Amino acid sequence: MKMKDILHRYYGELDLIKEKWNEDYESILIKPKNNDQAYKRCRLAKRTPKKEGYFTVFWKKDQDNKNIPYSDEDLGDELIIVVIDSCHCGLFIIPQEVAISKKILSTKDSQGKMAMRFYPPWCTNLNKTAQTTQKWQLDYFQKIKLEE
Repeated sequence: MKMKDILHRYYGELDLIKEKWNEDYESILIKPKNNDQAYKRCRLAKRTPKKEGYFTVFWKKDQDNKNIPYSDEDLGDELIIVVIDSCHCGLFIIPQEVAISKKILSTKDSQGKMAMRFYPPWCTNLNKTAQTTQKWQLDYFQKIKLEE
């Protein structure tokens, strides 16, 4: 199943806008058609061979063509991280205020992040730092049942 299929299953009809950065992580903006919500920034997280969890990036280029984190003004309503891995699938739906409080987005008080690892519930062999991250992330995780 592809990321766009997962987003359609969860949100229904939506407009998709491909972003010009982060193409390796299927970067898109979505705008659900069935409500008044603003757009949402989406990324696919990928499994890495040497570390538990799923890795993704979220950055843009500044006027000097340098990579910089997204700001609170760039996000829209939510940051959506899609995880698809054989028999597992889910979405991390991170509201803007949580992305700010967890210092994912740059603000006047925070540098922000350009990449991050996500830990769905099936990631169990985690070190203490990853367990702490997983604990808050799971509050925003939605499991998606794969069609059989």
